[in-house]
Amino acid sequence: MPVDVHAHYVPTQILEVLRDKGGDYGASVLDGAAACPCLKFDHGLQARPFFARLLEEESRRVAMLDGIGIDRQVLSLWADIFGYGMPADKSRAWHRLLNDSLAATAARHPDRFSWFASGPLPDAAAAARELERAVRGLGAAGGIVAANVEGENLGNLRLDEYWAAAEELNVPVFIHPAQPEPLPRTRCFALNPIVQYVFDTTLTVGSLIFSGVLDRFPQLVIVISHGGGALPYLIGRFDCMHERMDRADQGNVAQAAPSSYLRRFYYDSILHDAAALRYLAAKVDTDRIVLGSDDPFPPMDKDPLASLKQAGFNAQEVARIADENPRRLLRL
Repeated sequence: MPVDVHAHYVPTQILEVLRDKGGDYGASVLDGAAACPCLKFDHGLQARPFFARLLEEESRRVAMLDGIGIDRQVLSLWADIFGYGMPADKSRAWHRLLNDSLAATAARHPDRFSWFASGPLPDAAAAARELERAVRGLGAAGGIVAANVEGENLGNLRLDEYWAAAEELNVPVFIHPAQPEPLPRTRCFALNPIVQYVFDTTLTVGSLIFSGVLDRFPQLVIVISHGGGALPYLIGRFDCMHERMDRADQGNVAQAAPSSYLRRFYYDSILHDAAALRYLAAKVDTDRIVLGSDDPFPPMDKDPLASLKQAGFNAQEVARIADENPRRLLRL
């Protein structure tokens, strides 16, 4: 009964609400001449147009899952539209709308969809309360946060109240990169999703380790997208600099070498390279890897179960990654 832990969906209800009452949320829908609409936020951000499959009918999503043998998909909103730069009151309303809409989608297909709830960061208290509401009141399986908040790494921000809430609720937090406006060096050749996204994740996870978040919250469960970014492959450099940096000057309060935290995380399987996936398994073991597709973005894994088999995992390992680990993680 395979479970895809990394997938994205935007209920069209969100766009309908914005078209009617966008001022209440500090965002508007731009239809224009593009094939798909996009969102513009009052604080200045304009996201790129939605991919058509982000807005597809739920029945088509279910049919796609049937076609590739996936029993359940965990839906997340698109991190590029989290709007962390919004005014606090608008941000709280926005994330309530996002979560209510995604909860309604999952409720219509309870046997096929679970979901992760977003929150109005950088207000840790408000994000914690929204996570509690989503988990206890709406059935969210966990939380999702972008890997940066208006360009700041998560470990540099005062988010302890949010981490504490996730730990108390005993739900995972999924970290997903976001770069809605590509940097000058990543505007061409698809370098934004190829490179910038995975290093966005790597930077923020490094900040969580060095700032002591994992030490302060020993039961906190974090899922890292895209095979952990570059973390598993740069871990030797992390350990080297942990030893050699001026820890007081750099604010490094980690109680152990970064490599000792590798098994504190779960990692999705989206690496597009059999040898890289095997390397990840060698570093963290298969009990810390979960199936992911990144559906429906261009770098999605169109057949993640086939990718596990191509990496040489045996039937027991495939079952562990695709079924046992996600169900244990999400308490399914």
